[in-house]
Amino acid sequence: MTEWWTDYTLRNVTLGAVMLGAFSGILGTFPVLRRQGLTGDAMAHATLPGVCLAFLLTQTKSYPVLMVGAVVAALVSLALVQWIQSVPRVDPGSALGWGLSTAFGLGVVLLGVVQSTPNAGQAGLEKFLMGQASAITSEQVVVIGSVGGLSVLIVTMVVPRLALATFDPTFAQTQGLRLSYWSGLLNALMIGAIAVGIGTVGVILMSAMLIAPSAAARQWTHRLGPLLVLAGLFGAVGGLFGALSSLWVPRAPTGPAIVLSLSVLAVVSILFGRDRGLLWSRRRGA
Repeated sequence: MTEWWTDYTLRNVTLGAVMLGAFSGILGTFPVLRRQGLTGDAMAHATLPGVCLAFLLTQTKSYPVLMVGAVVAALVSLALVQWIQSVPRVDPGSALGWGLSTAFGLGVVLLGVVQSTPNAGQAGLEKFLMGQASAITSEQVVVIGSVGGLSVLIVTMVVPRLALATFDPTFAQTQGLRLSYWSGLLNALMIGAIAVGIGTVGVILMSAMLIAPSAAARQWTHRLGPLLVLAGLFGAVGGLFGALSSLWVPRAPTGPAIVLSLSVLAVVSILFGRDRGLLWSRRRGA
């Protein structure tokens, strides 16, 4: 604990990972319940071209500027995917897969363009692929905490409406709820989480922060309230152990370490979860 208080890097990495894991797990619960987990993956991959374009246009790697580029790119990609999904005879999953691969391909091409510029050595944008949590600053921790706190507050205030739109959209429409509005709100919160998280775990792995905690929590309960709490708890625990293990193991990247910790929690939950775990299900069947 003494080292935690005195070591700047250790404190920032663990705080950032815990907060990011907690609110990402909560926000990812609703897409998982809707069987739309790939949506977060598509939006995460779409942020890479936005980050690259923001740098090319401004020639600065200022964190707020790059995050604005990430948010704009994710919104544009999401709008294009939703437009394609509205076309008859186009499978929604296929549209998401197309959007994911196309956006990421564009991002890699733009990353190559950035590397060819005179100040490419100062850009350091390749860290957004796999994340670089060890370089997180106290300002970024404040941004993660602020975005996460606001997101959790909003979700807490509108949980009944989000639940109704998720579990019974037909009845929600009869009650006057605009499904497009609530879906848009949830997507906006997820984009905010992705924008502040890609610097920690990277574009490729950010989707696991949204999906793995809620997938693990789903094995333990069928009630929405406890599910949200467990998803946030699992995300925080995975972020903590992943961050600490990356600091203790030489040259272990923090982002992948966090994702591996979350994956372990998900596998354990799938096996031993009290509500839907495989072993418990077999025991009830016997």
